[in-house]
Amino acid sequence: MSAAHLHPAITPSALDIDVTADVEALYSDGITARKGAFGVDWADTLREDVGVAFEEALSRPGGAVGRGPNRYYVEIHPEQIRGFVELVDHPWVRSVCAAVLGPDYRIVEIGFDVPLEGAVNQPWHRDFPMPEETRGERRLTSLAFNVTTVDTTEDMGPFEIAPGTQWDDSPEFGHGMFPPKTHYGRYEERAVRKYPQRGDISARTALTIHRGTTNRSRLSRPVLVLGVDGPEADNGERHDLAVTHGFWERLPERVRRHLDCPVVDQLVPVTQKHTIEGLVMGDA
Repeated sequence: MSAAHLHPAITPSALDIDVTADVEALYSDGITARKGAFGVDWADTLREDVGVAFEEALSRPGGAVGRGPNRYYVEIHPEQIRGFVELVDHPWVRSVCAAVLGPDYRIVEIGFDVPLEGAVNQPWHRDFPMPEETRGERRLTSLAFNVTTVDTTEDMGPFEIAPGTQWDDSPEFGHGMFPPKTHYGRYEERAVRKYPQRGDISARTALTIHRGTTNRSRLSRPVLVLGVDGPEADNGERHDLAVTHGFWERLPERVRRHLDCPVVDQLVPVTQKHTIEGLVMGDA
């Protein structure tokens, strides 16, 4: 494995599998993926769990947050997903996290995006302002993993990303996240749409400029989101993960080591804090 972008606290021999190409892709394009990481049955179970959690979230105030017309985000607790351990303990996920973020990476978020029928183009954006470590050292301090629960087609409003734009930095960015429309030409020239299938997983830096596109189908396109921080990142402050004592005790030690959340007697449904006001109206 090339050491060009490997975290300084990690040696290649410490990783479960060789993720050389993935690390380089994250630093060059801002995104990488593992096709067929999970079975279709596992993805179908995930779809069931997400569906249950979505209905529950819609039934209470603050359970789901709008990310544009007919588009929602819901944060949940790990034990609401039956495949949580298989996800976070997958050799590719563990290896990418360690290679990019170091041995002390922390799982800080699990949730899902749901573009429904009628969801429109989002404005081009990144998910949070650029950290100083990235600006000054060109170093990534967090990752977002996405897992589709459906086979994505063109009419379902696929995720669109502008590779290489994780380093874009301008005082013109609204709230450090939204490039002005005068920059859109650059992103449209680079834009790549992604069509993941059930069982696929991707990893990206949420700094890479991206957007959800118009869902012209009659189907929803739920996507699970797993957020992981390195020691310097503070994304966990926007999230409210928790696990019960019984769930914690059943977790493998190498999962507990990276799960940054309180252990409680009883779970409280998450009231979403990670609002992104600039996405609420969609792209004009």
